[in-house]
Amino acid sequence: MFMSYVIFNVINVVIQTIKSIATIRCGKTIAAIVNAVAFGLYTYIVILMNSDIPLWFKIGTVAIANLIGVWVVKFFEEKMEKEKLWKVETTVSASDKSDLEFTAEQMNIPFNAVDANKWAIFNFYCASKEQTALLKSILGQFSAKYFVSETKVDSL
Repeated sequence: MFMSYVIFNVINVVIQTIKSIATIRCGKTIAAIVNAVAFGLYTYIVILMNSDIPLWFKIGTVAIANLIGVWVVKFFEEKMEKEKLWKVETTVSASDKSDLEFTAEQMNIPFNAVDANKWAIFNFYCASKEQTALLKSILGQFSAKYFVSETKVDSL
């Protein structure tokens, strides 16, 4: 009884986490199916909660199941996530333009720049999370505020 309680709690947490993600990211049919499975399994968990297992064991199992289950689902979600092209727009003082251009070129971050009187407007194109993080740190050195937008490409 103890082992099935532990196993089904971990399975329940995994499915409940997938349910949360699917409800936000997937279409109606997938979200409905995952919700149906999640709540169906949860009914069994409620029955197991009424067993003679000690309360502290139940509490510990649910806590550990959540730590493990959510972490595992989020880990695989990150691994399956496709890289996206992000456009980062910023404006810096014209006096900082050449320094920012030099730094971006050294870091292999594609960009274009436009002079606008005493300002320079930059559009950077980051193809990975690492490149985006690097650009954020570079822009921090210039005290530059920036706007990030995702490039949407459904098919080529």
